[in-house]
Amino acid sequence: MTELRFDPLLPWWAIAALAALALLVAGFALWRGLRGWAWRGLAGLAAALALAGPALEIGSHMGLSDIVILIDDRSASQTLPERGAQTDAAVDALTRRIAALPNTELRRVTVGDNDDGTLLATEMARAIAAEPEARLAGVIAVTDGRLHDPAMLPTDAPAPVHVLLTGRPQDWDRRLVIEEAPAFGLIDQQIAIRLRIEDQGAVPPQAQTGSVNLRLSLDGGPEQVVAVPLGQSLALPLTLDHAGQNVVQIGFDAPAIDEPGRGELTDRNNAAAISINGVRDRLRVLLVSGEPHAGERTWRNLLKSDAAVDLIHFTILRPPDKSDGVPVNELSLIAFPTQELFMERIEDFDLIIFDRYSVRGILPPEYYANIARYVQNGGAILVSAGPEMAGVESLYLSPLGRILPARPTGQVLEEPYLPRLTDEGRRHPVTAGLPGGGDENRDPTWGRWLRMATVTPDPGAQVAMTGADDQPLLILDRVGEGRVALLTSDQVWLWGRGFEGGGPQLELLRRIAHWSMKEPELEEEALLADVAGDLSVRFTRRTMADSAGPLVVTRPDGETERVPLEPAGPGRFTADWTAPEPGLYRLADGDLRRVLAIGPAAPREFEQTVASAAALQPLMEATGGGAVVLSDGMPDLRTVAPGRRAHGSAALGDWIAITPRDAASVTGLERRPLLPGWAWLLLVSGLILTGWLREGRAGKAAPIGRDASG
Repeated sequence: MTELRFDPLLPWWAIAALAALALLVAGFALWRGLRGWAWRGLAGLAAALALAGPALEIGSHMGLSDIVILIDDRSASQTLPERGAQTDAAVDALTRRIAALPNTELRRVTVGDNDDGTLLATEMARAIAAEPEARLAGVIAVTDGRLHDPAMLPTDAPAPVHVLLTGRPQDWDRRLVIEEAPAFGLIDQQIAIRLRIEDQGAVPPQAQTGSVNLRLSLDGGPEQVVAVPLGQSLALPLTLDHAGQNVVQIGFDAPAIDEPGRGELTDRNNAAAISINGVRDRLRVLLVSGEPHAGERTWRNLLKSDAAVDLIHFTILRPPDKSDGVPVNELSLIAFPTQELFMERIEDFDLIIFDRYSVRGILPPEYYANIARYVQNGGAILVSAGPEMAGVESLYLSPLGRILPARPTGQVLEEPYLPRLTDEGRRHPVTAGLPGGGDENRDPTWGRWLRMATVTPDPGAQVAMTGADDQPLLILDRVGEGRVALLTSDQVWLWGRGFEGGGPQLELLRRIAHWSMKEPELEEEALLADVAGDLSVRFTRRTMADSAGPLVVTRPDGETERVPLEPAGPGRFTADWTAPEPGLYRLADGDLRRVLAIGPAAPREFEQTVASAAALQPLMEATGGGAVVLSDGMPDLRTVAPGRRAHGSAALGDWIAITPRDAASVTGLERRPLLPGWAWLLLVSGLILTGWLREGRAGKAAPIGRDASG
């Protein structure tokens, strides 16, 4: 490689001025008729060229090898039937053939699994950008064409891009597509999940049925089977029955095909797990207050401060010792709808609270019996009692007494005492972890209460707090499908007033109320799972027992694993665990069951499984490359000149081509002056002398001519 370079001795403007002056002198000489004008001009131009320092730059170069990029797709979808073997054979064959080509190197790029799917386009663009454009002779991708980043594909490439497509012509798959699913749903109100079941690929005649049996399960419960049409979007109705996370599992069975090798590619996309958070529209609470007392407004203020609570407050203002003969139905300005509240609409309430209520004949016995049935059918009742619990007007002596968790002894203790947590109370989520609650070796830092009624708890009831003489203070129990809580003192308001430092009044009452209404975070027997990372899970088992576990985990493939649980506090056992893969897991510990969705039930790799080169087609067309189906055989590898067709079919099979680039690198440079300085001096002097001699001869010849003519 030889190029002409300049190294001027003067600024270019000075050299240009000298050249212009030489041209002016030559022009003037021509105007005056001097025969040496051309030689004078050439001498000036030669002097200007000499000052420009012309030199020949001679470079030595070395040829560079061509580069072929091989994209080896090893994502999860490449593990489907025959694709792994096809990929291995194609990669080995290409490696041998490219190694046999002269002056050609192979760059192999492996594309593996990623949380975002197959990022083949990203890896291809990165590989192309890393190589010199002048050396790239071709790009060959061995893949099923299922990439998840098509926007990252380069719009063009300096060499042909070919696709060797894995898979089989008879491949087909049936998948479940969740088109729309709500993140939240109101409890006991219908919501809808929009979905469809679609087929892809060469579906065999045996599988071309008009409908599929769809299986639906909520939180691992009993399955419901619904026949749904193929290829049509439909709204699947669903009703949530509890607050918190509800895991909906939807799936269908793979169709039975008698012909060997004609089953669907995978059943990993035949199911989906959807997490829907159940929320209550409004918590409806009926508060029935009896005798006025200093803490009468405690419950009302607590419930009214919660915007999610609809409160109906029924207060009995007639003192028990007053007997004036006024009929009950005339004790209020507006008739209170007791019949509607306690008989007709009682199921509309989530919780009924009796605050220091005495049986005075205001409510008939059948109302109390109906309240008891309401609790046994799944309702909740909370009794905050005072001295009236020990008297003849006690609620325990009404039909409601059969569901209360303790029997009054008839004694009222009028003395200061410090509320304390029992061993059960330190485990029960209603009282566990209350601020200032202390432990078995340390007293609580709360203020004292001054009065309580004594009771004898039922054998199955849980005593969470005790008062004076270790008498039961807070008793919790389950009756049928419902909940009952009994607080044997009306002194909780002292904590709110800050008496002797006070205590967690609002937190305790809030927990009691929400436990009564079956809020999931306050269940004493619960199995929780928090996904801390992509596949990291923390299991938490909350129980009233002394031990728990091991936890039985059923994986998406049906295999089971036993995970031991370690103590993490009173009534709490935990374990950190890493899931082997995304999917739907079933957890079990004794009678407790839970369904856990880690990532999508069907990983993104298996959303669409039938091989297709459609996503890479624009890039192949732009670069002159082509696609070859490996099930038809391995294509021949050729070389063609840039700009020529780089793929095609022949009598012996398909072929693809790379384009050798003949690139080279410069290894050294040598600069030689066009002429040495003395040669420039001789050249300029010779031109000047030639011009002078030319003019001298012309001057001598002119007079002789004039004399002869004369």
